[in-house]
Amino acid sequence: MSLLLTGNSASLSEEELDEYSDGTVKLRNSNIELMDQDILYHLALGSESHDLQEMFGDVKFVCMGGTPKRMENFAHFIMNEIGYKLPAGTQLQDISAYSYRYSMYKVGPVLCVSHGMGTPSVSILMHEMIKLMYHAKCKDPVFIRIGTCGGVGVDGGTVIITEDALDGQLRNSHEFTILGETIHRPAKLDKKLARELKSLASADDPYDTIIGKTLCTNDFYEGQGRLDGAFCEFSENDKMAYLEKLREHGVVNIEMESTIFAALTHHAGIKAAVVCVALLNRLNGDQVNAPKEVMNEWQQRPQILVSRYIRKILTHNGQLKSLFGHQGSIKSPRRFKLVQQESQAHE
Repeated sequence: MSLLLTGNSASLSEEELDEYSDGTVKLRNSNIELMDQDILYHLALGSESHDLQEMFGDVKFVCMGGTPKRMENFAHFIMNEIGYKLPAGTQLQDISAYSYRYSMYKVGPVLCVSHGMGTPSVSILMHEMIKLMYHAKCKDPVFIRIGTCGGVGVDGGTVIITEDALDGQLRNSHEFTILGETIHRPAKLDKKLARELKSLASADDPYDTIIGKTLCTNDFYEGQGRLDGAFCEFSENDKMAYLEKLREHGVVNIEMESTIFAALTHHAGIKAAVVCVALLNRLNGDQVNAPKEVMNEWQQRPQILVSRYIRKILTHNGQLKSLFGHQGSIKSPRRFKLVQQESQAHE
């Protein structure tokens, strides 16, 4: 049995819209309120061990990327861009260090989090990040995925803002298997946000910034039509025909995270966008051969665009100034230790 949630069934009801009117994130899970403590295992945080509202209540932007190092670099970059000042004698710290899974850095109203590779890793993080926003009583947070991708008819170094996230069968949805049943949830991103991001591309940028459809696959090799995996049972002609089909459908890039990111943010009523940089044009080959220093510069490009957006919003709200943030507050040392132990135990 397969259920496709589309149209009105995928939208929030008027009652639900009323619940969101104060800007806070609401959960579609009544079980959470019945729990003594909600332990966010993979973040090494807990609703009773930590004062999550004190720690994260001012968060307005949640920026996610694949690797811990990339997000640490982005944290330092955005700190300079928004003029955030750390208290004397302190430095940025990985809030989720005890999870040994994801990394998280807080720079004033910006949360920088690594999500790993592929939809399963992103799904775990997204559930806990949405719950974190709920417990922290954050208002109107914006989620942005900053990543890398393969271009389809697009040169390496091009910045790509996702208009629609498509699965391997070119559906604008993400497929879930829940209690043995197949469910499809719309993978919708905020198109107004995408256009706003596009408007911040500068004519002086030495690269193109475009908007287009993104194909999200469950695999880096066969799922993306690569000829260089451990297995390949199709020809180069088959591959090229597939890539041309994608291009005709409006697909401009391929990655492995956008549909789950879009489906869960949309289901939670959170404004979201995906901004990636192409590392190669897949019509010209499968392997990424650009020199490391070139790759590093390319990966900074979506970060620059996202930082322009954050600066614009903070300026509009009168918040672009030296910010003194809180790196965390412990409500209960005993529960704090238990959360650390729980996170380390769940391998």
